[in-house]
Amino acid sequence: MKIAYPPYITAGLLGLALAATTPLLAQKTPAKTNDTTTPLHLLQPDYPVPYGKTKPEEVKQVLDRVYTYLNAATPAELVDKTTNATISTRAKFNPNAIIKPGDFRLTSYEWGVTYSGMLLAGEVTGDKKYTDYTFSRLKFLSELAPYYRDFQTTNPKAPTPMRGYMNPHALDDGGALTAAMIRAQRAGLNATELRPLIDGFVNYIMTKEFRLSDGTLARNRPQPNTLWLDDMYMSLPALAQMGKLTGEQRYYDEVVKQYGQFSQRMFNQQKGLYMHGWVQEMSVHPEFHWARANGWALMTTVDILDVLPENHPGRPAILAQLKAHAKGLAALQAGSGFWHQLLDRNDSYLETSATAIYAYAIAHGINQGWLDAKAYGPMALLAWNAVSTKVNSKGQVEGTCVGTGMGFDPAFYYYRPVNVYAAHGYGPVVLAGAEIIRLLKLHPTEINDSSVQLTK
Repeated sequence: MKIAYPPYITAGLLGLALAATTPLLAQKTPAKTNDTTTPLHLLQPDYPVPYGKTKPEEVKQVLDRVYTYLNAATPAELVDKTTNATISTRAKFNPNAIIKPGDFRLTSYEWGVTYSGMLLAGEVTGDKKYTDYTFSRLKFLSELAPYYRDFQTTNPKAPTPMRGYMNPHALDDGGALTAAMIRAQRAGLNATELRPLIDGFVNYIMTKEFRLSDGTLARNRPQPNTLWLDDMYMSLPALAQMGKLTGEQRYYDEVVKQYGQFSQRMFNQQKGLYMHGWVQEMSVHPEFHWARANGWALMTTVDILDVLPENHPGRPAILAQLKAHAKGLAALQAGSGFWHQLLDRNDSYLETSATAIYAYAIAHGINQGWLDAKAYGPMALLAWNAVSTKVNSKGQVEGTCVGTGMGFDPAFYYYRPVNVYAAHGYGPVVLAGAEIIRLLKLHPTEINDSSVQLTK
């Protein structure tokens, strides 16, 4: 039989029950987190990018995503622009022939970087698909040259896919592409028409590009007699590779001369950074340390050191320049692992392509023994981890600044758009991933007191 108690008795019984169980509840209450109960130094920080041990297989997964996207988005196929029908024969010239439109241009300087990146990825990972990406497209381009040659000669301004490369008017038209072609040929690509293309553009760099009175490669925009830091990369790696291909000393000597003349004018020794542009007629130079241009310079440095003979008298100065530049860049890496669009202006946005270039070039310098592994390895790994967060599920690279001219005011650089179709991001990401995999193989990492350390 159920007994109904008055309300005041019910409340009293409940209180007694709670009092009886209080010691048991106290035993289950977690201890207060403080310095005496918890090793606070082991608490997990809220990192904005992955932090800890970087795994080669995870890097490879990112590279595979980029490859899958690019392989589909850059078809190597000739079509009729009026019908979109495939042109399968080269026997008769079709003036409507174009490369089938994809997301990117197969003949751009940015794609020269991508071809070189795919070659490196194939070499480091042993995965043939990366190498085949470059071989198939460069072979395709080499076969287009004889197809267009006569038409291009009689119609030099006709907008054919090969016009820029076959009738160049700037180093952008083929310097990076030529360097990739030579690398591909040295890696075993057998394409009959490749060497004439290489010879033609190297001749353009050596004899036809505009120069200052002392021979420094220059442009007449945006001001007369202007040096663009970008032009180091658009010319010198191709000449250095030509030296390696032919064994001719004159190419190495030209590279060393140009590198010194650019650096003497444009490198700020106190900051360890390059300015983007230098104008002969300016008595005062507004120094804008644009991130990607510094990336082109840094990549030029390691590309030269890769092939410049050990006994060349210019080599020590270039090696010293690499160390000075790496030191300047290391001081400006953001906590997220990225670098800013203007390197020394922290209110400018964080930019992907430059960060990827630095990850590649610093890791490469470490792997070649030019830079201290324990000092710079964590910096390179952090940069890669940052870059990896910008490769989306489709394999597209986010956060890359679009093509950029030269300006002399900060707003010009601060507000340059970013876009997944900015081709400048893809080659650097592939290069960085490949070199980081090599770094992880050569230099094991460990976590010591929560920080990433290289053990050798």
